[in-house]
Amino acid sequence: MVLMQALFPSPGATNLGRQHTDPLIDAIMILAEEDAKSGEMLGSSGLGATDQGARVKLSGDKITVIDRPFTEAREIIGGYAQLELASKQEAIESAVSFMELHKKYWPGWEGETEIRAMLEPGDCARSPTELTSAANRQG
Repeated sequence: MVLMQALFPSPGATNLGRQHTDPLIDAIMILAEEDAKSGEMLGSSGLGATDQGARVKLSGDKITVIDRPFTEAREIIGGYAQLELASKQEAIESAVSFMELHKKYWPGWEGETEIRAMLEPGDCARSPTELTSAANRQG
């Protein structure tokens, strides 16, 4: 299982102030429908603006709630897709297709998509070496 997150530059970056286009959203919805019909898409969503959220931070013994836009962040997560794919290569191909839509429908936009394997319930008890070996066998 793979989680892909779309990372957007922070609000201070030059290209985030430009809004996405309706044709981009339409194209993403078509891609998501195709992935859902094939059984690969388990879930996806865009995320709301940071000024509507909060962060809870633990540092030392102190827990702090940050309730404001996160302008100090260099990038923010704009959305996610959870996919069931056979390999890391398939996940890369899926991410490239997603980014091609941005290239076509949002010229000049810059960002990245991060691909991460999702752990199964027993994986948290495994050592980092075992997890790395298992991930390499998948991809």
